[in-house]
Amino acid sequence: MIKIAVVMDPIEKINPVKDSSFAMMLEAQRRGYEIHYITANHLYCKHGTAYAKSQAIEVHDSTTQWFKLAPENHIPLNQFQLILMRKDPPFDMEYIMDTYILEQAMSATTHVINKPQALRDANEKFFTETFPECTPENLISRDPSLLKEAVMTLGDAIVKPMDGMGGDSIFKTHKKDKNLNVILETVTQNGTKTTMIQKFIPAISQGDKRILMINGKPVPYALARIPSAEDFRGNLAKGGTGQGLALSESDYKICEIVGPKLKAMGIVFAGIDVIGEYLTEVNVTSPTCIRELDKLYNLNIAGELFDCIEQDIL
Repeated sequence: MIKIAVVMDPIEKINPVKDSSFAMMLEAQRRGYEIHYITANHLYCKHGTAYAKSQAIEVHDSTTQWFKLAPENHIPLNQFQLILMRKDPPFDMEYIMDTYILEQAMSATTHVINKPQALRDANEKFFTETFPECTPENLISRDPSLLKEAVMTLGDAIVKPMDGMGGDSIFKTHKKDKNLNVILETVTQNGTKTTMIQKFIPAISQGDKRILMINGKPVPYALARIPSAEDFRGNLAKGGTGQGLALSESDYKICEIVGPKLKAMGIVFAGIDVIGEYLTEVNVTSPTCIRELDKLYNLNIAGELFDCIEQDIL
């Protein structure tokens, strides 16, 4: 029997209808895995060995009572064949410490997905710089004068913090915006936080496409997150609506460029974001949209993921 641990945010706070970690747990249970649930604050290291306060878990595809936990135990992480790191950002020093503990657990018989080193190396905003042929014009800096100069050059632009998720603290601005200075002061925290200026892509009105990648290969359908009438952001957490789409020729070209790098780094499960013909983010920490795409297209994306893991990794 495969023994698996899922490191995630508190399970009692998830939306089981939409949560991708929960989809993975349901599939693991269907396959007869022994599943353990761990929150990041329960990871620890003792004299060179990585441990966790863990609880065996039983999951149910329900919106009311979707989990049942066994009593808590202290378990060396090297007792698991597979550990899924599914904690949401913020990507801060505590997150990095978590990756150090998980890396300490890795061995020929204990696999962590995605690899801790890859999680540290592939900042979800900055990692797009690896693929400049796919990305819109941008500038990354903490210097407000440089960022302002980029907005003057680009015209309509997006201002993004480098460590956010779900559309938090993202602004749309332009070179004549009298709020530009205060936007840059706010997002950079007065020149102390690295920030991205990215050219605004009008095709966002047709949706910000989330494409899921398994071991460098795309799922053939994307979830286009379409902004509401009151917002420019497509994020579902900000009122966007999801619409399924088959991947376009342009989408596949981007996947062919990004996929080999993901695979080489040990990023087995990722979600890339595409607006129009541009790659805008590469999500590696806890990509979502499994449940939505499964429902729309009668897929089993978690099943495809575990097929890959069983064949190529375990």
